[in-house]
Amino acid sequence: MIDILISAFLLSIVLVGIHAYFGLEIIKRGIIFTDLAVGQMAAFGAAISLLFTESKYLYPISLSFALLGGILIAYASQRTKYVEAFIGLLYAFGFSAVFIVLSHTSHGMEEFQNLMASDILFTPLDEILKTAVIYSFIGIIIWYFNKRTSGFIRDILFFLTFAVTVTSSVKLAGVLIVFSILVSPALISLHLVKKHFLFFAWIIGTIINLVAIISSYELDLPTGYSIVALNAFVAIAVIISTERFKFIFSKIKNRE
Repeated sequence: MIDILISAFLLSIVLVGIHAYFGLEIIKRGIIFTDLAVGQMAAFGAAISLLFTESKYLYPISLSFALLGGILIAYASQRTKYVEAFIGLLYAFGFSAVFIVLSHTSHGMEEFQNLMASDILFTPLDEILKTAVIYSFIGIIIWYFNKRTSGFIRDILFFLTFAVTVTSSVKLAGVLIVFSILVSPALISLHLVKKHFLFFAWIIGTIINLVAIISSYELDLPTGYSIVALNAFVAIAVIISTERFKFIFSKIKNRE
């Protein structure tokens, strides 16, 4: 069993490592759907590559579309107070465009499913290692420039590094897996602890993904969608329970 699941688990660790940071930043900025929008633009680029080049230039084309999405969101965040609506429309455009493009390929629906949530059980270890190196380099860039920039320059840097990260992640795991791993651990961490949010997001994400991967194997379920479902379920459960606890606690405190 370990031989089959090790690739999926290592990939989930790599994804949580970088996406937990971006998740915390996106939640704090109030632009939750940024990941979906940029990821969907990356998927749109991948679909274009599948149709016209038979995936020969998949990564550079996908990255170009993701970068375009990141730049558009960075621009909109500086120009309009309705940035979340803009991001939602960008996601809708990317989603529909992927479907339209892949409708002209021989295995359109299968390729569409892979772009949404691929089967990560059989991800090559060399791809995981290469992605880990890329993410480590991105992490160093973020650490070095984050305190040395501000305003629009800082936003551009954030969204460009985010676009590069999402492009690699979507290629390996799919849009929905990337979104769930980005948002869920960060959101749970923000609800459960008062500091060290990134550290706890790493721990929470690793545990949830490990449980999802093992459960998918034992119950013969799709691994990718199991990760998405469990991350979403745990986050929803934590939010409801913590908010309920706060409500009960406030009632008791008011009575006193």
